[in-house]
Amino acid sequence: MLGAIAGDIIGSVYEGNPIRSKIFPLFGTVAGYTDDTVLTIAVANAILKGKSYAKEMKSFGRKYTAGYGANFYNWLLSPSDEPYNSWGNGSAMRVSPVGFAFNTLDEILNEAQKSAECTHNHPEGIKGAQATALSIYLAKTGESKERIKKEISQRFHYDLNRTLNEIRPTYYFKIACQDSVPESIIAFLESDDVENAIRNAVSLGGDADTMACIAGGIAEAYYKEIPDHIIEGARQRLPDVFLKIIDSFYETYPLT
Repeated sequence: MLGAIAGDIIGSVYEGNPIRSKIFPLFGTVAGYTDDTVLTIAVANAILKGKSYAKEMKSFGRKYTAGYGANFYNWLLSPSDEPYNSWGNGSAMRVSPVGFAFNTLDEILNEAQKSAECTHNHPEGIKGAQATALSIYLAKTGESKERIKKEISQRFHYDLNRTLNEIRPTYYFKIACQDSVPESIIAFLESDDVENAIRNAVSLGGDADTMACIAGGIAEAYYKEIPDHIIEGARQRLPDVFLKIIDSFYETYPLT
């Protein structure tokens, strides 16, 4: 989960300032967590406490201001928990705790759907969350990159045969799951560690924080460790409440 949060923080600098290079400072002075992190923490706390995903998102979202999209912000302030049929990548950016916490394919797919459809009940929104969570599950259970690529491609019909070098020249900021989740998974597939996965995702010049969040979460599950400088850089930018939830989550669902 911290790999996803670190990706969000690192990518936050480049969301509105795209860069098409893997050479950049990891933690600039303005790097900070965004809605990706807030909602990831909300999903993690919902799992830890056995609470509703929607209720926890509203609880954390109302307390921590973090650049929410207009539709989500309206939902956040609404007295209703009805979803708004979003196909955006918000469902995928927050789902990493599901991939780390649950231990069967059916559980992963079902919980990813539950975490998505409280807002993102469009089929593409659900699919993006499921693809991300399943990638994490397969990675944490020791499956090879080829196996992950094949499973995600066949199940969700994502084109993962492209390379970053092929994608990068014409790619731009896209928020649809179907236009950003596959690219984020490719960023992981071409990586050799967590840092490289995050750099790959940012270098595409798209929705940098969310794509690095997705790639960083999968990479953590696959490589089983995050470099100390990334852990320290992320943790020092998070509120104590978030750190307590993160630590509790790792104690409850250790990555082995």
